[in-house]
Amino acid sequence: MRITGAVLERCGAPAPYAESRPVTVGPLELDPPQDGEVLVRIEVAGLCHSDLSVVDGNRVRPVPMLLGHEAAGIVEATGPGARLAVGQRVVMTFLPRCGTCAECATDGRLPCSVGSAANGAGTLVGGGRRLTRPVPAGGVQAGGVQEVHHHLGVSAFASHAVVSETSVVPVDDDVPPDVAALLGCAVLTGGGAVVNAGRPAPGDRVAVVGLGGVGMAALLVAVALGHEVIGVDAVPAKLDLARELGAATAVGPQEAAEQGLRAPVVIEAAGSARAFETAYALTAPGGTTVTVGLPHPDARASISPLSLTAEARTVVGSYLGSAVPSRDIPRYVELWRAGRLPLDRLVSDRITLDDLPAALDRLASGVALRQLVTF
Repeated sequence: MRITGAVLERCGAPAPYAESRPVTVGPLELDPPQDGEVLVRIEVAGLCHSDLSVVDGNRVRPVPMLLGHEAAGIVEATGPGARLAVGQRVVMTFLPRCGTCAECATDGRLPCSVGSAANGAGTLVGGGRRLTRPVPAGGVQAGGVQEVHHHLGVSAFASHAVVSETSVVPVDDDVPPDVAALLGCAVLTGGGAVVNAGRPAPGDRVAVVGLGGVGMAALLVAVALGHEVIGVDAVPAKLDLARELGAATAVGPQEAAEQGLRAPVVIEAAGSARAFETAYALTAPGGTTVTVGLPHPDARASISPLSLTAEARTVVGSYLGSAVPSRDIPRYVELWRAGRLPLDRLVSDRITLDDLPAALDRLASGVALRQLVTF
């Protein structure tokens, strides 16, 4: 079928992206779903730092690639063997879980090896790609057909997507698409960093460094679970919002250091070496530093190895919040239904596909939380 989507043409283009234009919006052909796959009409897709990290070259992926990995939509068709029903609303998640590899047996601690390999290759977990487009004018073999890679098994910056059933979790119709989309990345990653990786004890204080979409989701989940929360960010408007959302304290990194703030569980969600060092410095003796950010592969942080031993510290890396999406998403839905997880407050802008270059610039500047592409 013919769809419209936003394709990354090259990694590492310079900012501002509204000028360099590494992303183009145009027609593509989408093949029907194959065994265990579904065709989803995208309702809403969120713009996340994991999209930006591919655009800016921090995480190089094969191109051309149809971007977008956080979304919600409606199942419109199913392939052979698929169990989902047409008309079902689903949350898209960016790490397929095969359910049979050794990594899938770690209860979310390790990413699925099968899904990770597919994500790195730009394919679906079942193998191959379902996207093509005409070779752009001036390209080699112009007039022919070019395969387009999938982004993290989802490719949601389009009117429709074909995905493996292992990349989606069904939700009830009462969950609106804006909320459902955020469950697939921001909440799974940020909330999971608290619940699955940090595991604060009742009464433990939780600190969150980096109050973007993922960090603010971590803050919301920690507040919903009754923890006193410290929010840390360099953007004053984000500190104001953190206080509105229940943070007991919201300060800049330097203020946090000057005040000697500490917490047993600290989440780093900014994706920079400096933020990791800030998070580690905030961690109390005996505490756990959880890092979910994705800095450049060459980034290096400096910490004291002595403090790990002498203060019995723990540092945990958490990918996708160490989540099992089919288990965790229903838990967050129940918190939302109970009025304890106001996810609508994470939405800073609603945009169209044509607005993506400017939206990427807002994300890179640090002023945006979650910008939602609506269809």
